[in-house]
Amino acid sequence: METRQRTDQQRSADRRRRELLEAADRVVLRDGPHASMNAIAAEAGITKPILYRHFGDKGGLYAALAQRHTDALLASLRAALDAPAERRERVASTLDTYLAAIEARPQVYRFLMHPADSPQGEAGFDVGKHSAPLLRRMGEELAQVIEERLDLGPGSQRLSRVWGHGIVGMMHAAGDWWLGERPCDRAELVEGLTDLLWGRLAAADDRTGGPGF
Repeated sequence: METRQRTDQQRSADRRRRELLEAADRVVLRDGPHASMNAIAAEAGITKPILYRHFGDKGGLYAALAQRHTDALLASLRAALDAPAERRERVASTLDTYLAAIEARPQVYRFLMHPADSPQGEAGFDVGKHSAPLLRRMGEELAQVIEERLDLGPGSQRLSRVWGHGIVGMMHAAGDWWLGERPCDRAELVEGLTDLLWGRLAAADDRTGGPGF
């Protein structure tokens, strides 16, 4: 009985946490990097102390939102890599998936990656503290995919990490520039980045017994 009660309480807490994150998402979609804890609490119909009770502080809420969106993005990137297509097409599709995601929800992207002046009397989100680990996580995830799928010869694990973090850094820097200036359409940017990556990726053999790249 006691175990079931604890399980029910945990389910209730998890459900409430999801509801609060959905409320935070709505505010971020509206306000971008200017989203405040006051606005998020109001959207959720609670007081700010209750919001702190669930996430600890503003950094805790930011980290939870970052994980939520990063999990969804990584799932989309893996789906693009697993699609039944030629390797170059899948590389281009993976790049396009990332760019399409930040294009579709630019306010979410700016909230996660760019600081903004906070409302008077409220401490700001420490974006730099959290965005770097987010990018590192993406780099490690991509490195694991490369290591699983490509035979890069001696030092394969190290080289996979070099490639993983390098590709994520390229996508982030190019995407940030493109989203801000829109110097070309998305397809042109995808083609240019694919050309940049393609030479070494084209030459690498699939790992024996792996799912292929």
